Amino acid sequence: MVSQSNHNVSSSNSDTLSLSKGDMLSQSKHEWKEYKLGDVIEFGNGRVRPKSSGNIPVYGGNGILDFCNESNYESETIIIGRVGAYCGSIYYENKPIWVSDNALVAKPKENFQAKFLFYFLKNLGLNKLAEGSSHPLVTQTLLNSIAVFITDNFDEQGTIASILSSLDDKIDLLHRQNKTLEQLAETLFRQWFVEHRPELVESEADEKWEEKSLYEVIELFGGGTPKTEMPEYWGGDINWMSGKDITANHKQFILATEKTINEEGVKNSSTKILPQYTSVISARGTVGKICLLGKPMAFSQTNYGILPKIKDCYFFTYLLLSYSVDELQSASYGSVFDTITTNTFKEHKLNLPSDNIITKFEVQVSPLFYKMLSNEKQILSLTQLRDTLLPKLISGEVRVKY
Repeated sequence: MVSQSNHNVSSSNSDTLSLSKGDMLSQSKHEWKEYKLGDVIEFGNGRVRPKSSGNIPVYGGNGILDFCNESNYESETIIIGRVGAYCGSIYYENKPIWVSDNALVAKPKENFQAKFLFYFLKNLGLNKLAEGSSHPLVTQTLLNSIAVFITDNFDEQGTIASILSSLDDKIDLLHRQNKTLEQLAETLFRQWFVEHRPELVESEADEKWEEKSLYEVIELFGGGTPKTEMPEYWGGDINWMSGKDITANHKQFILATEKTINEEGVKNSSTKILPQYTSVISARGTVGKICLLGKPMAFSQTNYGILPKIKDCYFFTYLLLSYSVDELQSASYGSVFDTITTNTFKEHKLNLPSDNIITKFEVQVSPLFYKMLSNEKQILSLTQLRDTLLPKLISGEVRVKY
């Protein structure tokens, strides 16, 4: 739980939520009001990106598109995607950027704060409001006309934004820590098994390395899908991974999935429950996305579960797979969808030392992955807290004392 020492939160039905220790402060008596969205936000269009290159990010509605040497916004900016598939909001603070013509810009009007409005728009669900069938669009006319219920109290807005952004900042910090830990683990792998740094492996560095196929050092498992027309197989307490779940958690621990199944679903399909720390790779469609299981899960037939043949060397196996993934992707085949098959693993050759050296490496690298998993659990908990608080704070259902 993130501590926010000056913020307490209370709800109108006498239930309480607190982000800090201490006495609960009384609920604000400030009234929320109904506005048109155009009364609280000034919208503008982005512009065609410059052809020049540089280090200023060019933003579309879904993130950075390119870089240029000019800017059209330099202060607090909310960027909104115009096309239905990418409608959402991105908050950018006090740095020069270029907003492209496939996005809109939102600026707060008097008595409103930009970061608060960013969270307000995030909660609004702009994707659902996009107009048009083939290419749904969000337009300024549409946005200006939307009726909203919102507080115009500047201090209350600031407190709400601060509570939500403190959670987002912690989540972002943990993501960045995990990226650093992942990079460190990959560096160690290259030093041991690609560069063959003798000082790392001590006296056994001179022993003979042997060429093996990737298939020889892993155990490969196929998955399955319970019948979707049998609702009694679905909605249980067993996480079931699809390719979409793996892509969303690429090079991370996965702790949650979009769908779940039950024991009957497992018994009546070819899916399998894989143990914690199993590596999983997407094998069809968007091939080569990999992740590590943060807990036991089942998985679909579009993926492979991969366990080590070398006892308990889960993280060596994951790093070996990560190191090999580019070649596995280039070796995949298929007229419509690329596919990784058993032969793909058999044909991929590697030079590897004895199991004893690999086990020593596993001991050294394991603490990095244990820390990554701990961080991932915190990320999940904080994300759930933020997603629970967001609609309640933004709608006025839960009120803050500022």
